[in-house]
Amino acid sequence: MTTRVAIVGGTGKLGGVIREVVEAEEGYEVSAVLTSRSEMSELDGADLVIDASTPAVSIDIVRAAIERGINVLVGTSGWSNERIALVRPLVDASGTGVVFIPNFSLGSVIGSALAAAAAPFFPSIEIIEAHRETKVDSPSGTAVRTAELIAAARAEVGPVESPHVDQRARGQRVASVPIHSLRRPGVVARQETVLSGPGESLTIVHDTVDPATAYAPGIRIALAAAREATGVMIGLDSFIDIGVRTRPAAPEAPVADDDVSGQVAGATSA
Repeated sequence: MTTRVAIVGGTGKLGGVIREVVEAEEGYEVSAVLTSRSEMSELDGADLVIDASTPAVSIDIVRAAIERGINVLVGTSGWSNERIALVRPLVDASGTGVVFIPNFSLGSVIGSALAAAAAPFFPSIEIIEAHRETKVDSPSGTAVRTAELIAAARAEVGPVESPHVDQRARGQRVASVPIHSLRRPGVVARQETVLSGPGESLTIVHDTVDPATAYAPGIRIALAAAREATGVMIGLDSFIDIGVRTRPAAPEAPVADDDVSGQVAGATSA
Protein backbone atom coordinates (compact mmCIF):
# COMPACT_ATOMS: atom_id res chain seq x y z
CA MET A 1 0.00 0.00 0.00
CA THR A 2 1.37 3.41 -0.98
CA THR A 3 1.53 6.20 1.62
CA ARG A 4 0.51 9.55 0.16
CA VAL A 5 2.66 12.35 1.58
CA ALA A 6 1.90 16.07 1.61
CA ILE A 7 5.03 18.17 2.18
CA VAL A 8 4.55 21.68 3.53
CA GLY A 9 7.51 23.88 2.65
CA GLY A 10 8.60 21.31 0.08
CA THR A 11 10.31 23.96 -2.08
CA GLY A 12 12.62 25.15 0.72
CA LYS A 13 16.08 23.84 1.64
CA LEU A 14 15.03 21.19 4.16
CA GLY A 15 11.78 20.49 2.34
CA GLY A 16 13.65 19.85 -0.87
CA VAL A 17 15.89 17.27 0.80
CA ILE A 18 12.87 15.59 2.38
CA ARG A 19 11.04 15.55 -0.95
CA GLU A 20 13.96 13.79 -2.68
CA VAL A 21 14.06 11.11 0.03
CA VAL A 22 10.29 10.53 -0.09
CA GLU A 23 10.27 10.29 -3.88
CA ALA A 24 13.08 7.72 -3.79
CA GLU A 25 11.59 5.63 -0.98
CA GLU A 26 9.54 2.59 -1.93
CA GLY A 27 5.95 2.65 -0.68
CA TYR A 28 5.64 6.44 -0.60
CA GLU A 29 4.52 9.07 -3.07
CA VAL A 30 4.40 12.86 -2.85
CA SER A 31 0.72 13.74 -3.26
CA ALA A 32 1.04 17.49 -2.62
CA VAL A 33 3.71 20.15 -2.15
CA LEU A 34 2.45 23.21 -0.27
CA THR A 35 4.02 26.67 -0.48
CA SER A 36 3.21 30.09 0.99
CA ARG A 37 0.35 30.41 -1.52
CA SER A 38 -1.28 27.10 -0.66
CA GLU A 39 -4.49 26.49 1.24
CA MET A 40 -4.67 24.01 4.11
CA SER A 41 -7.33 22.14 2.15
CA GLU A 42 -4.50 20.80 -0.02
CA LEU A 43 -3.64 18.49 2.87
CA ASP A 44 -6.85 16.57 2.19
CA GLY A 45 -6.29 13.07 0.90
CA ALA A 46 -2.81 12.69 2.37
CA ASP A 47 -1.90 9.78 4.65
CA LEU A 48 1.02 11.68 6.18
CA VAL A 49 1.89 15.38 6.41
CA ILE A 50 5.52 16.48 6.60
CA ASP A 51 5.99 19.98 7.98
CA ALA A 52 9.18 21.70 6.80
CA SER A 53 7.82 25.24 6.92
CA THR A 54 8.72 28.03 9.37
CA PRO A 55 8.25 28.38 13.14
CA ALA A 56 5.59 31.06 12.63
CA VAL A 57 3.16 28.76 10.81
CA SER A 58 4.22 25.30 11.95
CA ILE A 59 1.68 25.09 14.76
CA ASP A 60 -1.16 25.91 12.36
CA ILE A 61 -0.04 23.15 10.02
CA VAL A 62 0.13 20.60 12.82
CA ARG A 63 -3.33 21.58 14.04
CA ALA A 64 -4.78 21.40 10.51
CA ALA A 65 -3.38 17.91 10.00
CA ILE A 66 -4.63 16.70 13.39
CA GLU A 67 -8.11 18.04 12.64
CA ARG A 68 -8.09 15.93 9.47
CA GLY A 69 -6.92 12.84 11.34
CA ILE A 70 -3.56 12.79 9.54
CA ASN A 71 -0.25 11.91 11.19
CA VAL A 72 2.48 14.55 11.04
CA LEU A 73 6.26 14.52 10.82
CA VAL A 74 7.58 17.90 11.97
CA GLY A 75 11.03 18.96 10.82
CA THR A 76 10.47 22.68 11.42
CA SER A 77 12.57 24.28 14.13
CA GLY A 78 11.21 26.15 17.16
CA TRP A 79 9.30 23.38 18.95
CA SER A 80 10.26 23.50 22.63
CA ASN A 81 8.63 21.32 25.29
CA GLU A 82 6.35 24.23 26.16
CA ARG A 83 5.15 24.63 22.59
CA ILE A 84 4.66 20.90 22.10
CA ALA A 85 2.46 20.93 25.21
CA LEU A 86 0.06 23.22 23.35
CA VAL A 87 -0.83 20.54 20.80
CA ARG A 88 -0.35 17.40 22.89
CA PRO A 89 -4.00 17.35 24.12
CA LEU A 90 -5.23 17.65 20.52
CA VAL A 91 -3.03 14.76 19.45
CA ASP A 92 -4.15 12.55 22.33
CA ALA A 93 -7.82 13.32 21.72
CA SER A 94 -7.62 12.65 17.99
CA GLY A 95 -5.74 9.36 18.15
CA THR A 96 -3.22 10.65 15.61
CA GLY A 97 0.55 10.71 15.88
CA VAL A 98 2.95 13.66 15.66
CA VAL A 99 6.70 13.10 15.47
CA PHE A 100 8.94 16.11 16.17
CA ILE A 101 12.48 15.87 14.82
CA PRO A 102 14.72 18.79 15.89
CA ASN A 103 17.53 17.46 13.69
CA PHE A 104 17.55 14.64 11.12
CA SER A 105 21.31 14.14 11.42
CA LEU A 106 22.28 10.97 13.27
CA GLY A 107 25.55 12.58 14.36
CA SER A 108 23.71 15.52 15.88
CA VAL A 109 21.41 13.22 17.83
CA ILE A 110 24.39 11.27 19.16
CA GLY A 111 26.14 14.52 20.11
CA SER A 112 23.10 15.70 22.10
CA ALA A 113 22.85 12.32 23.82
CA LEU A 114 26.52 12.45 24.80
CA ALA A 115 26.05 15.95 26.19
CA ALA A 116 23.09 14.78 28.28
CA ALA A 117 25.03 11.76 29.55
CA ALA A 118 27.91 14.00 30.67
CA ALA A 119 25.69 16.77 32.06
CA PRO A 120 25.35 15.54 35.68
CA PHE A 121 29.13 15.62 36.10
CA PHE A 122 29.76 19.26 35.13
CA PRO A 123 28.27 22.26 36.97
CA SER A 124 28.64 24.69 34.05
CA ILE A 125 27.24 23.98 30.57
CA GLU A 126 26.73 26.34 27.63
CA ILE A 127 25.78 25.79 23.99
CA ILE A 128 27.07 27.69 20.95
CA GLU A 129 25.21 27.01 17.71
CA ALA A 130 25.88 28.42 14.25
CA HIS A 131 23.76 28.32 11.09
CA ARG A 132 23.72 30.10 7.74
CA GLU A 133 22.52 33.70 7.76
CA THR A 134 19.17 32.75 6.16
CA LYS A 135 17.96 30.78 9.20
CA VAL A 136 15.18 32.93 10.64
CA ASP A 137 14.84 31.48 14.14
CA SER A 138 17.16 31.29 17.10
CA PRO A 139 18.11 29.43 19.15
CA SER A 140 17.96 26.40 16.88
CA GLY A 141 15.61 23.53 17.58
CA THR A 142 18.61 21.25 18.06
CA ALA A 143 20.09 23.54 20.71
CA VAL A 144 16.74 23.76 22.50
CA ARG A 145 16.39 19.97 22.47
CA THR A 146 19.95 19.53 23.74
CA ALA A 147 19.33 21.98 26.60
CA GLU A 148 16.11 20.18 27.55
CA LEU A 149 17.90 16.82 27.58
CA ILE A 150 20.67 18.30 29.71
CA ALA A 151 18.16 19.69 32.20
CA ALA A 152 16.37 16.34 32.43
CA ALA A 153 19.66 14.51 32.98
CA ARG A 154 20.48 16.95 35.79
CA ALA A 155 17.13 16.52 37.54
CA GLU A 156 18.79 15.16 40.68
CA VAL A 157 21.68 17.64 40.84
CA GLY A 158 19.81 20.78 39.80
CA PRO A 159 20.15 23.43 37.08
CA VAL A 160 23.49 24.36 35.58
CA GLU A 161 25.52 27.25 36.94
CA SER A 162 25.08 30.25 34.66
CA PRO A 163 26.33 33.47 36.29
CA HIS A 164 25.45 36.94 35.01
CA VAL A 165 22.66 35.69 32.75
CA ASP A 166 20.84 38.98 33.29
CA GLN A 167 23.26 40.40 30.71
CA ARG A 168 22.03 40.02 27.11
CA ALA A 169 25.48 39.02 25.89
CA ARG A 170 25.29 35.90 28.08
CA GLY A 171 22.84 34.30 25.67
CA GLN A 172 19.29 33.01 25.97
CA ARG A 173 18.62 30.50 28.73
CA VAL A 174 16.69 27.35 27.88
CA ALA A 175 16.09 24.96 30.77
CA SER A 176 18.84 26.92 32.66
CA VAL A 177 21.41 26.39 29.87
CA PRO A 178 22.75 29.54 28.13
CA ILE A 179 22.58 29.25 24.33
CA HIS A 180 24.54 31.52 21.99
CA SER A 181 23.38 31.69 18.36
CA LEU A 182 25.53 32.70 15.39
CA ARG A 183 24.00 33.44 11.97
CA ARG A 184 26.67 33.81 9.31
CA PRO A 185 27.59 32.83 5.76
CA GLY A 186 30.02 29.98 5.18
CA VAL A 187 28.42 27.55 7.63
CA VAL A 188 25.62 24.99 7.28
CA ALA A 189 25.07 23.92 10.89
CA ARG A 190 27.42 23.58 13.82
CA GLN A 191 26.81 23.03 17.53
CA GLU A 192 29.28 23.08 20.41
CA THR A 193 28.28 22.01 23.89
CA VAL A 194 30.88 23.17 26.40
CA LEU A 195 30.78 21.42 29.77
CA SER A 196 33.07 22.85 32.47
CA GLY A 197 34.08 21.87 35.97
CA PRO A 198 36.93 22.65 38.36
CA GLY A 199 40.18 22.41 36.42
CA GLU A 200 38.77 20.94 33.20
CA SER A 201 36.29 21.21 30.36
CA LEU A 202 34.72 18.92 27.77
CA THR A 203 33.54 20.19 24.36
CA ILE A 204 31.21 18.13 22.15
CA VAL A 205 31.09 19.43 18.57
CA HIS A 206 28.93 18.42 15.63
CA ASP A 207 29.21 19.85 12.11
CA THR A 208 26.77 19.37 9.26
CA VAL A 209 28.69 19.71 6.00
CA ASP A 210 26.25 18.37 3.39
CA PRO A 211 22.59 18.36 4.52
CA ALA A 212 21.37 16.10 1.72
CA THR A 213 23.63 13.21 2.68
CA ALA A 214 23.64 13.95 6.42
CA TYR A 215 19.86 14.09 6.79
CA ALA A 216 18.75 11.30 4.44
CA PRO A 217 19.23 8.31 6.83
CA GLY A 218 17.41 10.12 9.63
CA ILE A 219 14.59 11.21 7.32
CA ARG A 220 14.01 7.59 6.30
CA ILE A 221 13.90 6.48 9.94
CA ALA A 222 11.50 9.29 10.89
CA LEU A 223 9.33 8.73 7.82
CA ALA A 224 8.65 5.11 8.72
CA ALA A 225 8.08 5.97 12.38
CA ALA A 226 5.68 8.85 11.67
CA ARG A 227 3.51 6.72 9.41
CA GLU A 228 2.71 4.36 12.31
CA ALA A 229 3.03 6.73 15.28
CA THR A 230 0.37 7.32 17.91
CA GLY A 231 0.68 10.25 20.30
CA VAL A 232 3.59 12.67 20.54
CA MET A 233 7.17 11.50 19.97
CA ILE A 234 10.27 13.71 20.06
CA GLY A 235 13.65 13.17 18.44
CA LEU A 236 15.31 10.45 16.39
CA ASP A 237 16.56 9.00 19.67
CA SER A 238 12.97 7.81 20.22
CA PHE A 239 13.44 5.30 17.40
CA ILE A 240 17.11 4.29 17.51
CA ASP A 241 19.29 2.80 20.24
CA ILE A 242 22.46 4.86 20.33
CA GLY A 243 23.80 3.10 23.42
CA VAL A 244 23.83 6.20 25.64
CA ARG A 245 21.56 6.31 28.67
CA THR A 246 19.68 9.60 28.95
CA ARG A 247 16.52 10.72 30.69
CA PRO A 248 13.95 12.09 28.22
CA ALA A 249 12.79 15.63 28.85
CA ALA A 250 9.35 15.58 30.46
CA PRO A 251 6.59 17.71 28.90
CA GLU A 252 5.85 20.95 30.71
CA ALA A 253 2.62 22.85 31.24
CA PRO A 254 1.38 24.95 28.30
CA VAL A 255 2.41 28.58 28.23
CA ALA A 256 1.24 31.47 26.09
CA ASP A 257 2.43 31.20 22.51
CA ASP A 258 2.53 34.39 20.48
CA ASP A 259 3.78 32.75 17.29
CA VAL A 260 0.79 30.75 16.11
CA SER A 261 -0.37 32.20 12.81
CA GLY A 262 0.77 33.15 9.36
CA GLN A 263 1.15 31.71 5.89
CA VAL A 264 2.98 28.58 4.87
CA ALA A 265 6.55 29.43 3.91
CA GLY A 266 9.89 27.92 2.88
CA ALA A 267 11.77 25.45 5.02
CA THR A 268 14.11 26.06 7.90
CA SER A 269 16.53 23.46 9.11
CA ALA A 270 16.87 22.37 12.72
